[in-house]
Amino acid sequence: MSQALHPMLNIAIKAARTAGALINRASLDLDLLKVTSKATNDFVTEVDQAAERAIIETLLGAYPGHAILAEESGRQHGARDSDYLWIIDPLDGTTNFIHGLPVYAVSIALSYRGQIQQAVVYDPSRNDLFYASKGRGAYLNDKRLRVSKRTRLAESLIGTGFPFRKGDNFQRYLAMFEAVMQRCAGVRRPGAAALDLCYVAAGYYDGFFETGLHPWDIAAGSLMITEAGGLIGNFTGEADYLFQREVVAGNPKIYGQLVPLLAPHTAVVKIEPADAAKPLAHSGDSTPESALAASLAGPAETSQPAAAPVSKAVRIRKADLAQPPADDKPRGR
Repeated sequence: MSQALHPMLNIAIKAARTAGALINRASLDLDLLKVTSKATNDFVTEVDQAAERAIIETLLGAYPGHAILAEESGRQHGARDSDYLWIIDPLDGTTNFIHGLPVYAVSIALSYRGQIQQAVVYDPSRNDLFYASKGRGAYLNDKRLRVSKRTRLAESLIGTGFPFRKGDNFQRYLAMFEAVMQRCAGVRRPGAAALDLCYVAAGYYDGFFETGLHPWDIAAGSLMITEAGGLIGNFTGEADYLFQREVVAGNPKIYGQLVPLLAPHTAVVKIEPADAAKPLAHSGDSTPESALAASLAGPAETSQPAAAPVSKAVRIRKADLAQPPADDKPRGR
């Protein structure tokens, strides 16, 4: 790489490549792979777990005082009270992987006091390395990334992800899909959100939207987009998307046209400010996702103006999204 990278980004790249090597080796013998189901259509393999261990060992080997939030092990590793939080998806696109479809990636992001500072998304099947540092741009290998320049939704290619979990609101998604599909040039669904967000940053897609995503699916890709000149938010155009389970992104013009289409379908519910002032339920040693969201919530990005009028009402996620399982292990894709 021609540019000097931040030391923490270098460590993240090392971790991602180590995990990618494990994934590539496993892809040669998929018939021997042990696959278990976390829930209906939500799979985990021994490769996910081995890749996650390798990433965590690499990160904590360099920064033992940092915190960890990982898809498979939650917050079992690292410090609990650090300002630095590594957000890890060891294999985004597990369903693709176990079927031999080469669309999956390793995603690693570093948050400092609620702001994503470093990001790596590594596509091991193509040896494509997306990386970004806050304020220093986003790159694919050595090429600087910029979002597309298209200004009309009718000419745009939009990425998405389909709902797949039991209990997902399929009718809600179909309404969104219909609204967007009729107004754009095409919709694509490869099946790995981390890569989808990088594709927006690279200009392959002009926009992207999906529901049901977790922080580890989108943390790294979100920095790629903003560093490439794009915008990302929840369906009402606000910047509190990381724990909202809904996200829309794109170049500024297309983002501004997607938000009004998606806002009527938001799952974020309004509450009165007085209710929002009530303390979060948090007892024992567990870390509810809502409390973790609060700990990550930094000041809003001033560089990301909302594309639609922003309500002054405080917004929280629906009750069924507010708490993770009692064992403190977040469940994800």
